[in-house]
Amino acid sequence: MPSSGRFRLPGVKAPLAGTTALAVLIGAWFAAEGVRKADAVEAPPRIAVPAPQHVQAPAVPALAPSQPLTIRIPAIGVESMLVGLDVLPDGSLDVPSPLTPQLAGWFQQGTTPGAAGTALAVGHYDSATGPAVFYHLSQLGPGHTVEVDRADGRTAIFTVDSVELHDGGAYPDSKVYGTTGRPELRVITCGGPYQPGGPGVQGGYQGNTVVYAHLTGVR
Repeated sequence: MPSSGRFRLPGVKAPLAGTTALAVLIGAWFAAEGVRKADAVEAPPRIAVPAPQHVQAPAVPALAPSQPLTIRIPAIGVESMLVGLDVLPDGSLDVPSPLTPQLAGWFQQGTTPGAAGTALAVGHYDSATGPAVFYHLSQLGPGHTVEVDRADGRTAIFTVDSVELHDGGAYPDSKVYGTTGRPELRVITCGGPYQPGGPGVQGGYQGNTVVYAHLTGVR
């Protein structure tokens, strides 16, 4: 793992905020440079996630752009501040420091959660000391909710449409990063089998877990 804790991302276009047609190359959130180490503490058993009560949830009108502050996922006990992340000169998306694995981030050059377009939130799956902020992300399902507190004092509530595991070699760029025009959210972490590193082999998780959600409420 590089000391920077960054993930190297194959080139993929991601939508920017507003109506601009420009895009940046940030790539699939590939965990080849993840934070797990060979001597990582074994993660505890997965938690029992309650089934959602409502699966069908209509979309609501988009909000004006406003910086996100906190993300909560009640079903899996996640509550984290959101740190702004940028694309680095080498085309990779910076990530929260491996020294703070319980901290999530958002792509601050893109759509703000709740605004029209597709917002991105990312976080580590595990760390050298155990589970990280999005360790239980794959246990979500349609109908679960993700809440984002914003600087304008409003909370954007997203309902999960699906949760998918994408192999790093067949990452559906347009599906993950594309926009339908309505306010949507992607929550992304590492996923799939873990391949230890070795001589000439870069270790890491071989895919990504992606939560697809859309805005269904505001409070």
